[in-house]
Amino acid sequence: MIQHSIILIDELGFEAYTFRKLASAISSTEKSIYRYFENKHFMLLFLSSWYWEWVKYLIEINSKNIEDPTRKLKIAIENLVIATDENPGNAYINEHLLHKVVIKESGKAYHIHDVDDENQAGLFYSYKSLVKLVSNIIMEVDPAFPYSLSLSSNLFEMANNQIYFADHLPRLSSLEHGKNLNEDLIEMLSFFTFRILGKR
Repeated sequence: MIQHSIILIDELGFEAYTFRKLASAISSTEKSIYRYFENKHFMLLFLSSWYWEWVKYLIEINSKNIEDPTRKLKIAIENLVIATDENPGNAYINEHLLHKVVIKESGKAYHIHDVDDENQAGLFYSYKSLVKLVSNIIMEVDPAFPYSLSLSSNLFEMANNQIYFADHLPRLSSLEHGKNLNEDLIEMLSFFTFRILGKR
């Protein structure tokens, strides 16, 4: 169900994606899908939350036992980008496709009329937890920096948007589509981050 949802949303877009099409793809019924998800909005929330948790896990596991806060922040930036790489150990989630879904569609998970109610219900905990993790690392680098949460959330949004822009709207990015895109993006995010922190 999850595997085919990612494939269908990537292929069709969120608006054209339906549980009827998903049911057909998995040789099941719409009724069986509704047992797990109330509607496709909650399916998108689930997929987005899974991705946010995946990025958080990568940062935590790769910065474990690292004492130098600057190095930890560099690792965090790297993992915001390489989280788009496919994980061969997970057969039912294609992280590359999921990343494409996240950058194209995840804004529809929280740019909605009922965002305050859903936030109150804890539906964005995973995203806020990821942002807080990176914010805490930023504060280790510079405890006096007053905008750590804003910088953290902007790093994540920039990491996603700049890949999307380079691929689809190249006049909105200084990066170029190609095999070095991830490395160039890491360099750019690091440049902005450490210039901002270094100016204080």
